[in-house]
Amino acid sequence: MNKQQIKEFARGVISTEAEAVARLVDFVDDSFADIASSIISSERGRIIVTGIGKSAIIGMKIVATLNSTGSPAVFMHAADAIHGDLGVIQNYDTIICISKSGNTPEIKGLIPLIRSLGRGNVIIGMVGSQDSFLASASDYVINTHVTKEACPNNLAPTSSTTAQLVMGDALAMTLLKMRGFSAADFAKVHPGGALGKRLYVRVEDLLASHAEAPCVAHDAPIDDVIIEISSKMVGATAVVDASGRLVGVITDGDLRRMLQRKVDISRLTASDIMTRSPKTVARGELAVKAFAIMEEKKITQLLVIDDNGSYCGIVHIHDILREGVV
Repeated sequence: MNKQQIKEFARGVISTEAEAVARLVDFVDDSFADIASSIISSERGRIIVTGIGKSAIIGMKIVATLNSTGSPAVFMHAADAIHGDLGVIQNYDTIICISKSGNTPEIKGLIPLIRSLGRGNVIIGMVGSQDSFLASASDYVINTHVTKEACPNNLAPTSSTTAQLVMGDALAMTLLKMRGFSAADFAKVHPGGALGKRLYVRVEDLLASHAEAPCVAHDAPIDDVIIEISSKMVGATAVVDASGRLVGVITDGDLRRMLQRKVDISRLTASDIMTRSPKTVARGELAVKAFAIMEEKKITQLLVIDDNGSYCGIVHIHDILREGVV
């Protein structure tokens, strides 16, 4: 295959799978709505997801998505179920069995065992064949039928596993919506990594002690301003009036521009060179919001204020990057 043939073939694979996914819209019917309502109304049960082969791998991903979005779920491999893993199933659990054909020996052997285990169990078949054993033996069916695999031999699970994955996402996101699962809830189960930090790290978490916050009086001489900026090493200092109210900011850039004008600095004070009405952020605001403001305004630091508008410190873009928020 030459380069053009390779590109055309790969694009065909993507197109085949995209078409399979697009057809899933027609399979989201009243049965799908009943499944979501059944899971939400089950106060005691969990979601158990099972499958064999590639469907099992898709099942593990669906479980991960459910757990991270407010729907407790457990994966049980269909082949391991008859060797002790059936013990994971309790009364009132919802069992989602994933299979393309719905007729594999493991699935055929598993369904009767699940039926005999406990009270109130609900079996959902996520299956590509509506004439299969799994479809007929399930309480509800999620249709993941595809007309063909993206494999040129129409054998390797490709379109079918993509369809399973997408339907799993559709169910998980529907449950999330029905539960009212918020960004704050999401942060509770995603405390690690940049994703979690975007949702819970706040500006106040990045601030140094108040004594270390760069600050000068509005009538401070330029020498004091230079010393304050140099010693605190955040590239700027807040300027406050006699009552401690924030009135401006001076950056090291302001100092450089002042020196370039070759004026007599001996009598200048902070108020002579400060930028009035500086950009600020509330200390309780998410750090990622502060980062967005810096990007929009093309600045590297923000003055931080409390609910009363009092100066609290400076958050620098490096603080946010160092914390791994973005």
